[in-house]
Amino acid sequence: MEWQTFFEPYEQAVSELKAKLGYLKHGQLKNGARPVEAVTGRVKSQASIEEKIVRRHLHEDRLALDLQDIAGLRIMTKYIEDIYTVVEWLRKRTDFTILEERDYVVNAKPSGYRSYHMVIEYPVQLYSGEKKVLAEIQIRTMGMNFWATIEHDLRYKHGDIDEEMAKKLTEISEQTFALEQEISDIRG
Repeated sequence: MEWQTFFEPYEQAVSELKAKLGYLKHGQLKNGARPVEAVTGRVKSQASIEEKIVRRHLHEDRLALDLQDIAGLRIMTKYIEDIYTVVEWLRKRTDFTILEERDYVVNAKPSGYRSYHMVIEYPVQLYSGEKKVLAEIQIRTMGMNFWATIEHDLRYKHGDIDEEMAKKLTEISEQTFALEQEISDIRG
């Protein structure tokens, strides 16, 4: 596979979407609050894709369909309810098509992972014409992002974690979520 050519539309999609969605940081609610703290993006590395090819028995000619997160964006909010404000803002956009939504905020994964995921189809304009690429947008609070970053580092970058550590991480996720709910209650 010619990786540089493969990555070009994804790099363009991430660059454009970061610029387009970056405006969300300036969006205000009626009370003047700004729900979005940060918008980041990345293209999955070649090494990560190759690892998934092996682990999930994928075929290179189907990567654009089978891997929905080659292009990834993350939108971080301060409060849990702001996640759903951002989701509504994204649903109103006409420059991409939402293909799938998964609410891991309300329905946390067994590991304790929480985030709201959207898989979108985004058109990029290449020399050869328009190409539609899949991208994943994750919307989560800063607390959820902190937990997910630590959990990912422990689980994927330092090898598998034992059952006791996995249980502790799930408990910490539940505690973090409870704290975030309390903060939302205080906010009113």
